[in-house]
Amino acid sequence: MSKVPVQTSAGKHAIVVGSGIAGLTAASQLISHGITVYLLERSAKPGGNSIKASSGINGAPTKYQPGPPFSDTTFYEDTYKSAGTVVSTAKKQRESLIKTLTNSSSDAISWLVDTKGIDLSVVAQLGGHSFPRTHRGAGQTPPGASIVLTLLKALKGSPLFHLETSCDVSKVLRDDSQVTGVEYKCEDQAKVLYGPVVFASGGFGGDAKGMLAQYRPDLAGFPSTNDPRPGSQILLTEVGAQLLDMDQVQVHPTSFVDPKDISNPVKFLAAEVLRGEGGILLRDGKRFINEMETRKNITDAITRVATNNVSPRQWEVELVLDEGVYSNASSHIDFYMWKGLMRKTTVSELGQNAQTTIQEFAKAAAGHIDDPFLRKYFGHWKLHDVLPESVVYVGLVTPAVHFTMGGVIISPQSEVLGADSKPIKGLWAAGEVTGGIHGENRLGGSSLLECVVFGKIAGEQAAQYLEQN
Repeated sequence: MSKVPVQTSAGKHAIVVGSGIAGLTAASQLISHGITVYLLERSAKPGGNSIKASSGINGAPTKYQPGPPFSDTTFYEDTYKSAGTVVSTAKKQRESLIKTLTNSSSDAISWLVDTKGIDLSVVAQLGGHSFPRTHRGAGQTPPGASIVLTLLKALKGSPLFHLETSCDVSKVLRDDSQVTGVEYKCEDQAKVLYGPVVFASGGFGGDAKGMLAQYRPDLAGFPSTNDPRPGSQILLTEVGAQLLDMDQVQVHPTSFVDPKDISNPVKFLAAEVLRGEGGILLRDGKRFINEMETRKNITDAITRVATNNVSPRQWEVELVLDEGVYSNASSHIDFYMWKGLMRKTTVSELGQNAQTTIQEFAKAAAGHIDDPFLRKYFGHWKLHDVLPESVVYVGLVTPAVHFTMGGVIISPQSEVLGADSKPIKGLWAAGEVTGGIHGENRLGGSSLLECVVFGKIAGEQAAQYLEQN
């Protein structure tokens, strides 16, 4: 078994597990302190699920938001409300994590834009938000990929950064007082690294026959936006980590049903920004919910009727966009059409109910009537006179397992908490591997934010730990 030597005063180093935005942010923070980082990624390529994120990252208040400066003061309230009834348990702990997330969001955007040079100048309002605060760039690169590639490029330019891919961590090492490193396997070779550890290994949404089946057996047969792979929380519970909200799994209401591969259980996400920019959902040519509701509420409305398909369990809902939505989300829509997941067509092809339904929505979007589903934000929808030949963009969507809100309990300092809520020395966590921040429903745009906020904190805390020890 190959080993990296224990810490010396001349060469302090830390271990980061996972190369999504949480792991890359933690690594960036550590290296800014002159600390060597060994980053371990189980996939063949870095980026995790973060690199696929396309709707954006939340931040408030920021200079890019519409309206008077600093007028968005409701991010905490929106997040707290979205978390649902579970906030009544571990209430103070949840409140402190939500405050850390939302109060740090403006600085997170500034760090990405001003320090890292990432464009986040376009802002949209997503479901469950009372204000536009989800940031993305104006170019063709989706926000997740933009952040991942920028951070990764900078890290690879540092001699302090060491990345190993296709590596599976098999054990977290701990003595009586602290975590001391990890055991892992890379190219069939057993290895061990010594040092403090930041875990940013993601959730268990792709662990259909393991942790997902254990905590949410009712979701058996649902498609998923996650590649199949086991959850990693068990590695942390083996060293004393406590878990929270493991039964809280987000089923995203809109993942594409590929017409060329209808029964594929792994789905491609239809980004929430499509609805935020004005898109509507039709079932049998009729709307059935406010498309700006939370993901949980929209999923519940879709799954309330019988499924159209048993394996995987999926429903048939049409996501419909007009030219106004297209002009403001063209990079997304062009990509989806290139993949064959959306098509450009006309209203006449959507069935006999669609024209009447879309015309009613168009009147609400223009302010002529109140929306019957109480939608207040219509994005950039601009089609007013709906004719059979009116151009629309359409994709078939279904709910899919997307994100796991549960995980290991952390403090606002990203410390992994053990028995009696005491920090486990030498161990921090950030991102989807953690629990307690989102409760019953994660707001769109808060996943990338969580990765940056708590990844940065974890890196900073690990750096301080090394300097003090």
